[in-house]
Amino acid sequence: MFLKKKPDVLKRIQAQAKKPLKDAAAVNSTRWALYERLKATGLPIECGSGGLTKFNRTTRELPKTHWLDAANVGKRTPERLHVTGMVPLLITATGHGKRQMCGTDKYGFPSRHRQRQKQYFGYQTGDMVRAVVTSGKKVGAYVGRVLVRATGSFDIRTKQGRVQGISYRFCTPIHRCDGYSYQKGTGHSSPV
Repeated sequence: MFLKKKPDVLKRIQAQAKKPLKDAAAVNSTRWALYERLKATGLPIECGSGGLTKFNRTTRELPKTHWLDAANVGKRTPERLHVTGMVPLLITATGHGKRQMCGTDKYGFPSRHRQRQKQYFGYQTGDMVRAVVTSGKKVGAYVGRVLVRATGSFDIRTKQGRVQGISYRFCTPIHRCDGYSYQKGTGHSSPV
């Protein structure tokens, strides 16, 4: 036996092998319940497996990425996938803010209170804006997520970093905050 000289490792592996697989069983039963409900709708439904996904991906000679795996799931995957030049959209859940109404100091005592208002001058934190500053120290064009303040002096988080003290008058909305962040996955693009 290959673990003859390591009895503590062998004992730990054997104890783990005897544990019930509660989590896997819960996921599996949920999956089959969902499958049965979807099948009852009358829509064409099929199940795939990791092995089938890998088979589809390797026969089409595609690299292993999450978005290409999603395109290769199931028996109905087309023989030729046209993915050349495609760039996936990366979506990250950012939330709609915090419910915390009071900030505390290092001892846990209240030190600052949040106002109940989320929008100032028509903007809320998380909105995507384009700011074209025509006067002052920060002349230039900035595109990014905005951090609003009641004073009207906003911060904009751009790809280059955070730009502070941009007036709301220079801002125009691009995309309103919906709890998600979107970007093109240029590092995840398809093979040429």
